[in-house]
Parts: sequence; C-alpha cells; structure tokens
Amino acid sequence: MRSWITIVCLVVALSAAAQDSLNAVQPEGRKLSWLRRTIRGFSYIDTSYVEPQHYNWSVMAQGTYTYDYYRLSANEQSILFAPAPTFKFGPYFGWRWIFLGYTVALNKADVSKLKLELDASIYAAQVGVDVYYRRTVSDYRIREVKLGRNVIGDRLEDVPFDGLKVGITGFNAYYIFNHQRFSYPAAFAQSTMQKISCGTWMAGLGYMRNSLDFDHEKLEEVVREHAGQTVRLDSGLMFNSVKYYNVSLSAGYAYNWVFARNCLFCASLMASLAYKTARGETVDDDRSGFDLHNINLDGIGRFAVVYNNNRWYAGASAIVRAYRYHKPQFEANNIFGNFNFYVGFNFGARGGYKKR
Repeated sequence: MRSWITIVCLVVALSAAAQDSLNAVQPEGRKLSWLRRTIRGFSYIDTSYVEPQHYNWSVMAQGTYTYDYYRLSANEQSILFAPAPTFKFGPYFGWRWIFLGYTVALNKADVSKLKLELDASIYAAQVGVDVYYRRTVSDYRIREVKLGRNVIGDRLEDVPFDGLKVGITGFNAYYIFNHQRFSYPAAFAQSTMQKISCGTWMAGLGYMRNSLDFDHEKLEEVVREHAGQTVRLDSGLMFNSVKYYNVSLSAGYAYNWVFARNCLFCASLMASLAYKTARGETVDDDRSGFDLHNINLDGIGRFAVVYNNNRWYAGASAIVRAYRYHKPQFEANNIFGNFNFYVGFNFGARGGYKKR
C-alpha cells in the first residue's frame, strides 16, 4: 500500500505541476528547461475545446454507493453471491487537484467490521490511474442459485451466507491519445470544462490480485436448512481457497458529449486482453490443488453526467469493472464498482482570472 500511495502522490504532484506550468505566464524570450517543457507538454490542452480550472479551492459533498457480485460456476451448477450494498456520505475539501475527505456508512452500522473499501483515481489530461483495494468478510448473501432440478433456488434467494471471503487488489493505468481536446478531468474530477464535444482512443495496462475463501460444506448446510433438500456440489466447486493473478493490456474509446451549456455526458468503454493464473486448494487430500493458466477478455466502463459552470458543479459518475476466469472445470465471474453523486463549489480565483 505504501508504494501505491507514493505513486498516487507523484501523479497528483506531476499533474498539478504540469497544469501550473501550462497556466503560468513566461517572460518573453526566456527558454524553458527540458524538464519543464516535458511537464508542460504532459498536460497541454487546446483551450478552444477544454477550459482549465480557474480556482484554487473547492468544497464538495459526495455520496458513494458500492456494489460487488461474484458468480461461481462448474458445469451446470452456479451460485451468485453479493454483499449488502454500502452507501457512504461525507464532505471533501480540495486544493487544486488534491482532495481530502471523510465518509461514513449510512445504511449499516456494523459495515466497517465486514468491509474495507479503498478506491482512488487520478485523472490528468494525458493519463489516468485507478487503484482499488477491497476486503469483504462474512457479509455475502445468495442472490441466485442453479444447483440442479432437485433444488428450489427461490427458497435460497437473499439468504445470508458467511462462508465466503473475498479480497481484491489492483490498478489500471491508461493513456489518452487525444488529450489536447478530450478531458477526462471534466467528466470525473471537475477540474476542467469540456466546451466542445470530442472523443478519444485509449490504451492501458492493469494488474489485479483476487483471493477467494469458500466453505462449500457450509453452502450444502444452508441448502438443507432453507430449501429442505440435499445437494451434491460439482467437484469444481469443492475447493477451500483460490488466488487469481491477472495482467492485462486494454484498449477502448471514450466520448464527451456537451449536450447543453455547461452540461456534459461521458461514456468510456475499455476491453482488456488478460493473461490469468489461478492457484486453488481442494478438499481432496490426494491432490495438492489445481493451476489455471489462460487468456480471457475483461471490461471496464466509466460513465458520468456533470453540470459545471466553473463556479458551481454537480453530477454523478459510475465505474464498472468485470473480470472472468474460465476453464472447463471451473469459472468465476466478478463485477464490482461504485456510483458517486456530488455537489460542490469552487472559490479562491487564481491570479489574472476575472470572477463570474
């Protein structure tokens, strides 16, 4: 975690330095150093398409809804698990590109004991970085069951299941090709304004580590208790733990649509070609476990709608991540993300800017 924090701080500092160098007025005839030219080019924008931020300070209130769905499948059997959704709300205070805030869970008093969710995103003109760290313990519910004709799945829907523990750690980094005219910060960070509709191609890379502890005997017990039936799980679902490692290359397209004055809608989709390895521990003492090595397609979607007049701003955004691990004997599908809505106010105009 410390290394990730260092990376995030470095990107924030670089983005701020780049934008400062972009907005600074240089003495006539003075040559810029190589480093400053590099930093300045890093976040260069075409001001006929994108208007930069004109204020130093911002206050914001934000609500965040997080979700997580996990489906385990083997042959014709499958179980969909999902924890109780989390809703958090709190204030944020920002200086230029650095925001600090605190949110509290409003829908469940003991959710902090069951979940740990850390999500951070950096949106610069030319690059973006997402970092996520999640741990969910004993907070899942059964949402959908297909265990054969003899099991009535409706009786198991929304039944608590404390035999599943999931840990997700990873990052995604991507490059925005048309960064001079397309602004991700306008859609997701409110630090710029998109003035004319524009799109861009993107390319990126990512890494994810996913750990899963599963008590299949407890699942059989829950089926007997709530459905009144005995089930025999497929051997592909009879494991104790699985660890996945995912390295991916991604490509996609994003579009900022300015549908009215100061109003923006952004849609971004990226497909990832991912090399995946998985190591599992089975319940069979005669076997040391299993190894999976394969290549699958994953996906990341980002969506936002924003009103921003450079003084006041309000909007909503969502990030959806979908990952799939597939082999003939076993399959795991994971969809998780968050939905944010916010309202904020900029103040403290920068030098040379005429207040509106």
